[in-house]
Amino acid sequence: MANNFSQECLEILNLLKTRRNVLLSGPPGTGKSRLLGEVAQAFMTNPVIVAPAASPVHDPRSQIAIPREIESEVDTALQSVWPSPQRTHHKVFRTAFHQNSKNREFVTGIMPLTNGQPGFKVVTGSLYKASEHGKLSDGASLLIIDEINRGPAVQVFGGSIVAIEAEKRLADDNSVRTQTQSFEIIDPVSGDIIEYALPEHLYILAAMNQADASVEPLDVAFLRRWAPYRLVPDSDILRTYYSVTTSVNPIPTTPMGTKQVIDLGIRAWEEINKRIRLGRGPEFQLGHGIFLSSSAIPNSIDEALIEMVQIWAMLRTHVDEVFFGDLRGIASAINVIGGPAYHPYKLVESTFADDPRLELVGPTVANIGNIYNILRAVVGQ
Repeated sequence: MANNFSQECLEILNLLKTRRNVLLSGPPGTGKSRLLGEVAQAFMTNPVIVAPAASPVHDPRSQIAIPREIESEVDTALQSVWPSPQRTHHKVFRTAFHQNSKNREFVTGIMPLTNGQPGFKVVTGSLYKASEHGKLSDGASLLIIDEINRGPAVQVFGGSIVAIEAEKRLADDNSVRTQTQSFEIIDPVSGDIIEYALPEHLYILAAMNQADASVEPLDVAFLRRWAPYRLVPDSDILRTYYSVTTSVNPIPTTPMGTKQVIDLGIRAWEEINKRIRLGRGPEFQLGHGIFLSSSAIPNSIDEALIEMVQIWAMLRTHVDEVFFGDLRGIASAINVIGGPAYHPYKLVESTFADDPRLELVGPTVANIGNIYNILRAVVGQ
């Protein structure tokens, strides 16, 4: 079964097993959402295949002498990295942070009644629910938090920030250890303020996009409590996917084949990412996922050009966002400044009310007729 999961997935499972909290980060389009789903699936996949017994049979490994089901085919590769392998009831909890996320929605808190009656009720959030499941004798919980840096993460976690650390959890049997860190919550049953601690078998996997300019960086003290796992743009994935192994140099003035067009698109994407790294930083790059949204690999030059038109639209939109308000930055990213003379885009200097102005002129939209020259100019040949 381990062969059904990517190496990245197995590495994250192993980090969860040893560190309890993992923070997945990377530029947009590097596969964070896909990986979150894959880890969730793997967490729910028992490394020991349980099959119905053909007839009553004695299984000395089972707690029941003659079980209705027998365990077989232990996947040792998956079992070695699988969190809480001795627990039978794994469950995944999901949430996503946003600007209005509150501690009461994540742990516990008081909210007004919604049935039209006056009064309040104590509600439980995803962390509390995942924690309670992890405290069951056979329970293990994976809490997935997407877009963790879109909300006020420190405020949302509240007192649980210190308690999430692996060494500050409860013991395996939920007893309090010397180093266990408790925090105050509102008890959903009594409504009283009580001391609460997190269980050994609670795992938290969070994801964030560091390039998101609409949010503030996470607190350093908060980040210390997570094992980092970073994804980066990977052209090897694309070249394997499209079976493109070589590049044609110099680039022909007209398309010479389907794979040559795809290779040109990959090279243009690589060049733009290189300039973004220099101009803004590596976290502002655009991932390889923009190439993988199509359901089929192009089988002709025209199909490849059509796909490159769509990819260019995403590339250009990303560049415009990354260098918003910086026309020179945009021009540099797509190789207008210092690029070849035939570049379809030009940076034109003019004046308005005696003040100097810059304007980036060129094709309003890319199409099958001009996309090849746009990509070739971006690469710079």
